[in-house]
Amino acid sequence: MPDSAAPRLRLDGIAKRFGATVALDGVHLAVAPGEVHALVGENGAGKSTLMKILSGVHAPDAGTMELEGRSYRPRGPQDARRAGVAMVNQELAIAPHLTVAENIVLGAEPASGGFLHRAEARRRASVALGQLGRADIPVTARAGSLSVAEQQLVEIARALALGCRVIVLDEPTSSLAQADTQNLFRLVRHLRDQGHSIIYISHFLEEVQALSDRYTVLRDGVSVATGLTAGTTPDELALLMVGRQVSDLYVHTPRVPGAVILETTALAGRTKPVTATLALRRGEVLGIAGLIGAGRSELLRTIFSLDTVRSGQVKVGLYQGRSTPAQRWSQGVGFLSEDRKDEGLALNLDLAANVTLPRLPWHVRPAALAVEAAGWLERLGVKCTGPAQRVGELSGGNQQKVALARLLRNGADVLLLDEPTRGIDIGAKQNIYRLVDELACAGKAVLMVSSYLPELLGTCDRIAVMCRGVLGESRPVTEWSEHQIMLAATGTAA
Repeated sequence: MPDSAAPRLRLDGIAKRFGATVALDGVHLAVAPGEVHALVGENGAGKSTLMKILSGVHAPDAGTMELEGRSYRPRGPQDARRAGVAMVNQELAIAPHLTVAENIVLGAEPASGGFLHRAEARRRASVALGQLGRADIPVTARAGSLSVAEQQLVEIARALALGCRVIVLDEPTSSLAQADTQNLFRLVRHLRDQGHSIIYISHFLEEVQALSDRYTVLRDGVSVATGLTAGTTPDELALLMVGRQVSDLYVHTPRVPGAVILETTALAGRTKPVTATLALRRGEVLGIAGLIGAGRSELLRTIFSLDTVRSGQVKVGLYQGRSTPAQRWSQGVGFLSEDRKDEGLALNLDLAANVTLPRLPWHVRPAALAVEAAGWLERLGVKCTGPAQRVGELSGGNQQKVALARLLRNGADVLLLDEPTRGIDIGAKQNIYRLVDELACAGKAVLMVSSYLPELLGTCDRIAVMCRGVLGESRPVTEWSEHQIMLAATGTAA
C-alpha cells in the first residue's frame, strides 16, 4: 500500500464503557483501499468491542468514524452492510438449511410484490462466487452440506454481493486445515488487489507477518502501535501486545513419567477412530497430531464416553469397560472440548456455576461455592469482575481458563484437552502452557490434541499422529520435527 493512500475507513478516539468496565479508551484505526490491515491484541484488549462498534452492534460513547470520507455511524449490522462494511465472524453466520444462493442474498433478497426472484438470486450468487474464483460451488446446494472453508467463502461472497468494500475477517483460519488456510490467503490477496480493504484479526502472528500490509496493536482498550508489517517481527508484535517480553513461550520442565493411568486398546468409535492404541502415564503430556478430520477429537470424545465405543477397550486406572461421561468424571477424567461455547461452558450461567457444576455438594450453599470458585479463578488468573459474572461476557482466553478451572476443581487426574489454546492470545497461551507443565510435574496425565505443531513440539513429552482415523505409535518429542509430523499425518511416511 502506498504511504500516500488516503484511508477508506478512519476511526479516531473511539471509547466504550460497560458500567464500570472500560472496554475502549481512545482507539485509532485507519485502513486504506487495497490494504490488508492486521488488528492484533490479547483477549480482552478490545478487538471484539471495536469490531462490534464498526459493524453497528454497539454505538461508541466517544470518538468519530469516517467511511469513504463521510461520517459513519451505523444503527445496526444491516445498516453497516448497506454502507459497505461486512463482518465475517469466527463462528460463521450460515443458515445451513438454505441454499448457497439464499445465504448469499440473505437480507438483500431480489424481490417484488412479495415474491423472491430466485433466478436473479442465483445469478447474483454466481457473480459473487466468480469474483472469489469459486464459481464451482453450486449455488443450489444446501449451505450445510459444504465444508467449513466453503461456508466461509459463502459469507465473504455475501459481503461482495452487497457491495461491501471493507471486510473484517475474525480468526478466519481457526477451524481450517493447512490447505484451506493457504487458499484463504490467496483469496485475501486477490480481494486486496481488487481494491478491497481487509481488516484481519488473528492470534497467529506468523499469519499476520505473511499476509498483512500494516498492523494496529490494541492493549487494554488503547491502540498502542501501528506500522508496516514488513518492518517488524512476530516477537516485536508479541511484545507490543502484552507489554512485556514474552520469553520461554513453551514451558517444559524435565519430568519423570509414573505409572500408566489411561490405556486404550484397538479403540474404535462409530466412525472414528478406526483404531487407536495408547498408554498415558502420570506426569507426562502426550500430544495427538493430525489433519482436521483425521479423528483426533473423536478419539478424546470416545475415551470420555461422549461418543459410542464400537470396539476395543478403554482402561482408566482399575476401571475397564463401557462407561458414561458422569462415570468418567468420578474416575478422575476431565474433558476440555474444542467447542467451548456450545459444549465446554454454560455461557448464560455465572463463573461460580461453571466451575462447580460437575460436582456439587448435597447441600448447595451458593456463597460457599462462590468463594471456592473465586480461589480457582485467582489461581488461573481469570480476568473478571468476580464469580457472579456471566461467563459469556469474558474473552475467549478467559473462558478457556474457566473451563480448565472446572477440570482442576473437580480433581481430574487425566486431562483430555482438545485444542486448549484455539482462538486465544499469546499471553493466555503462555499461561496455559505453564499450567499444563505444572500439572504434569504434579503427577497429572495430559492427553492433548492440537493443530498447531510448534505447540505440540514445545509442550509434549511424546507425540502420536492420527491419519484417516488410525493412531500411529507414539514417539518421544525429540524424534519428531514439523516436517515428519506432516508426512505422518498425510500418510506419506511409515
